Amino acid sequence: MGKFKATLMDEAAVTRALKRISHEILEKNSGSSELCIIGIKRRGVSLADVIADNIYNIEGMRVPTGEIDITYYRDDRADASPDPVILPARLPFSIAGKKVILVDDVLYTGRTVRAALDALLSYGRPAAVQLAVLIDRGHRELPIRGDYVGKNVPTSRSELIAVRIPPFDNATAVELYEV
Repeated sequence: MGKFKATLMDEAAVTRALKRISHEILEKNSGSSELCIIGIKRRGVSLADVIADNIYNIEGMRVPTGEIDITYYRDDRADASPDPVILPARLPFSIAGKKVILVDDVLYTGRTVRAALDALLSYGRPAAVQLAVLIDRGHRELPIRGDYVGKNVPTSRSELIAVRIPPFDNATAVELYEV
């Protein structure tokens, strides 16, 4: 992974950022009635679940959640295909006409989000798609921005952001490494 440089967010800071994002989502969308939350595999799924739980605690309404795997939709993979293999998503609801909150851990070049949009649209046409990310580190290659951002962290291309969150890690934190 590289040389550890700093802890950017501890567990309390991550929790506060996700609660703030949850409140912002509700405020912008006038509640949760038309929402669904979809996490981008891997860590985006865990963050989406936390946001959904926060919304339930605020509104008392359970927002449908799902997950999407964008591996073969990426255009920056050496083995990318013009006809991507659609991996099964966990979307136990229709996204047609819904306001989809797409959740990822780190927004960097924008290519993951572009791939997620391609994958998502193969499941229907939502009324709107909004992006929630825990960290925006800059260096965009595509015109994509987060609607809800936990923290903006200007980085160099020689740095790496690691989001630590269960069940993948034993702790909750955001760390910066030199690669």
